[in-house]
Amino acid sequence: MARSRQHHRARTLSQNFLTDPATAARFVRAARPDPAGLLLEVGPGRGALTAALAPYCRELRAYEIDPGLVPPLRARFAATPHVRVYEGDFVAVVPPRARFAVVGNVPFSRTADIVGWCLRAPALTDATLITQLEYARKRTGDFGRWSLRTVETWPRFEWRLLGRIGRQEFRPVPRVDAGILRIERRPRPLLPAAELACYRRLVGLGFSGVGGSLYASLRRAGHPRRQLDAAFDAARVDRAEIVAHVPPRAWLALYAGLRHD
Repeated sequence: MARSRQHHRARTLSQNFLTDPATAARFVRAARPDPAGLLLEVGPGRGALTAALAPYCRELRAYEIDPGLVPPLRARFAATPHVRVYEGDFVAVVPPRARFAVVGNVPFSRTADIVGWCLRAPALTDATLITQLEYARKRTGDFGRWSLRTVETWPRFEWRLLGRIGRQEFRPVPRVDAGILRIERRPRPLLPAAELACYRRLVGLGFSGVGGSLYASLRRAGHPRRQLDAAFDAARVDRAEIVAHVPPRAWLALYAGLRHD
């Protein structure tokens, strides 16, 4: 009965626990934690990643939303004082003011909320997350298509897919494979801070879908044809290209050609 309740809770909270120690070690290599740094872990579950990460950081704060998992987690790491287990929803946590990184095997149903929290945290250096493989591929251009979230944040963050994890390495076994997604804040943004809002507005216009192509969307937004033609030529973007196929580097070139000095 207890096991049945635990299984039901795992499904309700979209929990899929990592079971393979070799995969946990591979995740640590991908995360590259700072030995003198602060790590925040999303959803430690039964502690597979927590145990693998603990030797490689100065402090690890693990946030577990499932109250049934908190006591065994605290017992497991009772002799590891730099690991602290907190009960609660990660996205309700106030981000630390000091520099920190985020790691975790995130609940698939909460991925967008957790990624959004990371992108808004001013002191975040990087986030290395186990997500649905499809989500990681969409956000990193692995399908040959780029999402609005990736393009609009590209001047400040690099998005990379660092590996694939088979579904059989989790319990309960999810319906899909997972990926290791890394979001890393750039040491120096690709655009000055004062221009980021203008860049995001341009990207928003491009993704509006008005006109059927990126060129048509930007033309209907009022950009002069001559300036638009020159910007597309410089960015090497076909005028018939749909917006999802335009990579971030081309967006930066388009912005450079269309911004008003």
